[in-house]
This record gives sequence, C-alpha cells and structure tokens, in this order.
Amino acid sequence: MEIYLKLFEVIFPVFFVVGIGYYLGKKNPKIDTTFITNFGANIGSPAIVFYSVTTTGLTFGVFTNYFIYYLLAIIGFSIIGVIFLFIFKKDVIMELPPYILPNTGNMGLPICLFAYGANGLGVAGAISSLIILFHFTLGVFLASKKFNLEVITKSPAFYSVIISIIFLYFEIPVPNFVVNTTMLLTYATIFLILMSLGIALTRLKVFSFYTSLIGSIARVIIGPIIGYLIILYFNLSGYAAGVLLIQCSMPSAVLNYLVGSMYSPKKVVDNIASMIVVSTLLSFITIPIIVFLSLKYFF
Repeated sequence: MEIYLKLFEVIFPVFFVVGIGYYLGKKNPKIDTTFITNFGANIGSPAIVFYSVTTTGLTFGVFTNYFIYYLLAIIGFSIIGVIFLFIFKKDVIMELPPYILPNTGNMGLPICLFAYGANGLGVAGAISSLIILFHFTLGVFLASKKFNLEVITKSPAFYSVIISIIFLYFEIPVPNFVVNTTMLLTYATIFLILMSLGIALTRLKVFSFYTSLIGSIARVIIGPIIGYLIILYFNLSGYAAGVLLIQCSMPSAVLNYLVGSMYSPKKVVDNIASMIVVSTLLSFITIPIIVFLSLKYFF
C-alpha cells in the first residue's frame, strides 16, 4: 500500500498542474503563452539545468555517465523512429524529433524530483541538459535540414550546460545567493511550463490519429524498453537507474512543435503536433506504470 501512496504523491502534482493549464486553455482559448515560452527558453531552462546539476549532490562522474547512457538511448530512439517513419512514408528527417526528443524537462524533472528527491533531480537534470542541447542543435538541424551555428551561440541553455559542467568538474562551491535564485526560478519554471503544456493540449490538433498513435506507442512504450535494456547492459541500479527509466518513458516534447513551426513545412508541423498530443495523452496511462516499476525495483 505504501508504494501506491508514493506513486500518487509523485504523479498527482504533475498531472494536477497540467490540468490547471488545460482548464485555463479551455476557458480562454486566446490566452497568451508567449511569456512562458520566452521565460522558459531564456531564463527558466538555464536555471533548471544549473540548479539541478550543481546543487543536488551530483558528481561529475555520474553526470558524464548518465549523459552518455541517455545519448545511447537517443540513438535507440532514432533507429526506432527512422523505421516507423520509413514504414509510414513520412519525412524521415523533419519528423524524427518527436521520436528522439522527449519531454524530460517539463514532465520528467518534477516526476523524478517527487519520486527520488534532490538526488533524482540531479540525474534527471543531467539527462535533461542533453535534451536541451539537442533541441537547439540537432532539433533545429532536423527541422530545417541544415546546421545553424548561430542558434547554438544564441542559446542561453547552451551556456548554462557549459557553466554547470565547469562547476561540477572543478568542484566549485555555488554561492548561496545563486542557489536560492536558481531554486526559485527552477520551481517557478516547472510550474509555468507544466501549465503551458496543459494549455497546448487544448490548441494542438490531431491530423492523423492512426500514424500518431503508432508513433506515440514507439515513444512512450518502446522508449522505456530501450531504457531498461541500457540498465540491464550496464548493470545499473538504485535511484539513478529509476530516473533513467522514467526519463525514457516521457512523451514527445512540445518544444519539438515550436522548433518545427519555425523551420518545417506546415504538413510536417501538423504531424509533429499530432504525435505530441497523442503521446502526451498516452503518457497519462503509461507514466504511472513506469514510475510504479521504478519505485518498486530501483530505489
């Protein structure tokens, strides 16, 4: 019974805040989320990366290991994505991001925090930093089919990851005022972005349900299977393995839609939006199962 109570404590706050956003989006379809998007990209995400990586007891060795483990997971996601897109005769390049870039930030971070505390947040932050880097590098490259160095150099999250790694590697103590500031920004950002996810679910439409459903199954079911295989191969255990499994089970990130809308044709963007909606809805069923298994076997 205790594990079910813990599961409820982990899942309820996240889904509740998403529900608040969904309610607000339904009540006011014209609600403007531009501020949340800009705040998250330029201030919130960098703060989350820095706080979760440098102030939670994470070591440089653990950061490096789980950065690499999730990179291997992304390679696995990519192979599955290419296969599915090829079968359905979709654009294998432009429509790949929702398969390989899951919502490890908006949903993954708070779930890992509630499941495993500060230690879980640290490992989840290491994984999320990789996804953030890929959104503004690989994600842009795939969406536009060309590499744009300027996007990287203008990304605050990129510099946040670099600075965080420097602090970890040289074991530089973080001043308390920086810890407190980034902590406030982290929790504010998690709330705002979870709420904006709920709002986005009221706006994004499903244009091809069947293919979106199949693709979403690849994202939220095959994803954690790949994560579990990595856990078995490297003989991982404890809370860090649980975090890896949870982060592999996340649905497609809304940021895939935002990046795609800037660089890809409308038909491709519609397909990406469809997969984000369906995978997120499916995740409301699959995430509790994955979190339950993580809490039961990796604690």
